[in-house]
Amino acid sequence: MGGVIIITHAYGERTGIRYISTGLKVYYVPGLVIYNQATLPTVFGNFPIFRQILIREQIHLVHGHGSLSPFCHEAIFHARAMGLKTCLTDHSLFGFADTGSILTNKLLKFTLSDIDHVICVSHTSKENTVLRAALNPLNVSAIPNAIVGSRLQPDPAAADPSCITIVVLSRLVYRKGLDLLVATIPRICRRYPHVKFIIGGDGPRRIDLEQMRESHVLQDRVQLLGEVKASDVRKVLVRGNIFLNTSLTEAFCIGIVEAACCGLLVVTTRVGGVPEVLPEHMINFAVPEEDDLVQAVSRAIETAHTRDQRPELDPMALHETVKRMYSWMDVAVRTERVYLSIMDLESPPLIERLRR
Repeated sequence: MGGVIIITHAYGERTGIRYISTGLKVYYVPGLVIYNQATLPTVFGNFPIFRQILIREQIHLVHGHGSLSPFCHEAIFHARAMGLKTCLTDHSLFGFADTGSILTNKLLKFTLSDIDHVICVSHTSKENTVLRAALNPLNVSAIPNAIVGSRLQPDPAAADPSCITIVVLSRLVYRKGLDLLVATIPRICRRYPHVKFIIGGDGPRRIDLEQMRESHVLQDRVQLLGEVKASDVRKVLVRGNIFLNTSLTEAFCIGIVEAACCGLLVVTTRVGGVPEVLPEHMINFAVPEEDDLVQAVSRAIETAHTRDQRPELDPMALHETVKRMYSWMDVAVRTERVYLSIMDLESPPLIERLRR
């Protein structure tokens, strides 16, 4: 395949054409951001810019990401109008009954009515997208997210040996189950005096965590880090023994993959595509309900005390397993197969290079 360029909206002063360290070319298109890094829908307002970029760069295929991105929908719409091949990766799950989901699904059905292929991050996500957009399942592939395993090495010495540390890394919003988290933490702290929590992330529900910490006098046992940079995720994860995810809906959940790759035991709600992600011995499931979540965390704490006697739970064993499962090279090969099928090409250059 040919080269790859990225088109996205401007971020603050980051606008115009930039090159990242690997030489990848990025177009930061000026646009009004209205909510959650989504730009104001313009329908035809961005067409002159898209057209100029697509012609200048001699683009053959446009791959959009995110069913809630107006920029993505416009790019696919205009690319099809110019006779180019198109593909979409959908990263989220949506319902069918609430007003927001109904409107989003109508928009998705319109945009994908003439698309060449769709990629979803799990089989559950694929089923959801096929139903929402009335797609032919044969035109939808399930390709998971990936991690750079070499950057997520376990470090058992980084954890506090005097206690069990539970790590939470999440956007602090309702969808991530903040109500469950707020209800669970005090109960676990009462049951296990040697357990502490490290919570990274920011969002509108942070105030609930702060109020919970104040009302239960848990300032010395619940640490709120605020926003955590991507480059610092490993530093936070390796301080813990257990990773806790309380999401109410997830198409994939990259957080539990990163945590397992760092050697942590995982506790998560059984929602969406999460059951597809990790082998059963790495994970403790709970229904998204307070009592069951407390029991799942309790089982993980007991397991953490005895994991030295279980070779399959050795941090390096977990790391090696997850690193192989979610390799970017594997995702690249599978994605290129989709591109080749869209372009009606038979020779798979990347696949052949890997075999050599």
